[in-house]
Amino acid sequence: MKITDITIRHLQMKLKDPFTTSFGTFTNKEFLLLEARDVEGTIGWGESVAFNSPWYNEETLKTNWHMLEDFLIPLILNKELNHPDEVSEIFSSIRKNNMAKSTIEGAVWDIYAQQTNQSLAAALGGKKDKIEVGISIGIQKSIEDLVALVDGFVKEGYKRIKVKIKPGWDIEVMRTLREKFPDTAIMADANSAYRLEDTALLKQLDAFDLMMIEQPLASDDIIDHAQLQKQLKTPICLDESIHSLEDARKAVELGSTGIINIKIGRVGGLSEAKKIHDYCAANNVPVWCGGMLESGIGRAHNVALTTLPNFILPGDTAGSNRYWEKDIILPEVVATNGYIDVPQTVGIGYEVDREAVESFTIAKKNYN
Repeated sequence: MKITDITIRHLQMKLKDPFTTSFGTFTNKEFLLLEARDVEGTIGWGESVAFNSPWYNEETLKTNWHMLEDFLIPLILNKELNHPDEVSEIFSSIRKNNMAKSTIEGAVWDIYAQQTNQSLAAALGGKKDKIEVGISIGIQKSIEDLVALVDGFVKEGYKRIKVKIKPGWDIEVMRTLREKFPDTAIMADANSAYRLEDTALLKQLDAFDLMMIEQPLASDDIIDHAQLQKQLKTPICLDESIHSLEDARKAVELGSTGIINIKIGRVGGLSEAKKIHDYCAANNVPVWCGGMLESGIGRAHNVALTTLPNFILPGDTAGSNRYWEKDIILPEVVATNGYIDVPQTVGIGYEVDREAVESFTIAKKNYN
């Protein structure tokens, strides 16, 4: 395949409800959408998951556009490709900027799946025809509001409830949830809000039989997490600390993590995500697919990745209507009783709603 034409769009979509974590509140999601066309006219889609501000990591929407326009697109245009795995090799001279790299690589995988007449899930080696899904809940105004939300999602059949925590919104929150929902799979996501000196506080979470505590310590740490894990019964899951297969290997060997959250954008694309999955499978480390408030296109890539066999824990890929009044794909991603059916049609498995895309677009540029 040879990519001859790329269009970047800056989209803004309003969330149905504000989403609050330890590092900020989102009412709108702005993101980049990339459309790539190959010499035969096949179109593939990729989505950048970088936020407007560098809260989650150092990348932003604007830095992604800069990296795509000035470095990555010039490297990939009119380059002969046999397989999407080659994209990461082509980009290897560019340090980090994984979310920008993933944006192009996702579109290349979509084109490859179409040209080989298979679904993206099948192209990745996935075998599942449906995936289990959980729900991610931001910090609420009150514990009562949170309980009401969780009750609704449990009744809808979601297989796991992820709750954001931060200092002051943690022990009582988890105690209340466990008392109200004794049989529900619950996890806490700290988004790096704690430090090693908070170990005594974090040990209190062991009483609540949580699936995991996600990224309690610094976003670039694997050393302190190993020290903390020795003192906790609850498994630590690493998210922000894992950017590559090498990061995953070092964290596992150090004992820093018992579970890894794989986010396609954070690790630089589907190829690296698959490598991390394969390593973790070989070392008996379960993985799950995290979410970044993606639109339907990014969500479709997450669904496909989650069909790999070691994704044995429910991920964050809830249905489109959890976040959007209207998504940009047809049909929208639908979760029924905690499951999403994996599309079997070629490519990402969903049709892009161009009318919706254009209605949410606030800027675009073409490269050829």
